[in-house]
Amino acid sequence: MIIANDCVVAFHYTLTDESGVEIDTSKGQEPLAYLHGHGGIIPGLERELTGKTIGDAMKVTVQPADGYGEQNAELIQPVPRAAFQGVDQIEVGMQFQAEGAGGQMQTVVVKEVDDENVTVDANHPLAGQVLNFDVSIESVRAASEEELAHGHVH
Repeated sequence: MIIANDCVVAFHYTLTDESGVEIDTSKGQEPLAYLHGHGGIIPGLERELTGKTIGDAMKVTVQPADGYGEQNAELIQPVPRAAFQGVDQIEVGMQFQAEGAGGQMQTVVVKEVDDENVTVDANHPLAGQVLNFDVSIESVRAASEEELAHGHVH
């Protein structure tokens, strides 16, 4: 079966940055499964998997615009320290859950701390990065009616 919209695809991958540093991998785990054509993986990788089949292996480079987007300076903001009630020690690199402008929950990372403010970054950690995937297709099948109705793999 060829990968196309409404197929369930399972693949193994290793993700590296431009320097070749490993960011993530499925090695030693179950392959990643997703419903093709439903936004379950980044657009640049999904586009490159279209038309492939079981056993295919490839290296895919995804530019930021087709991955997690460019860094958005508006998503880096100072927040008053008082907003972190109950947290005694705030350090650079800490992550917190915050409510976004649309009411959705998002993860923010502490970038800077001073006596009055905590500067947080709500960009995806991989925003602005070129992503290199080493991928092998493990399985391809038609999605069930339930998977199509829910928009994800069961």
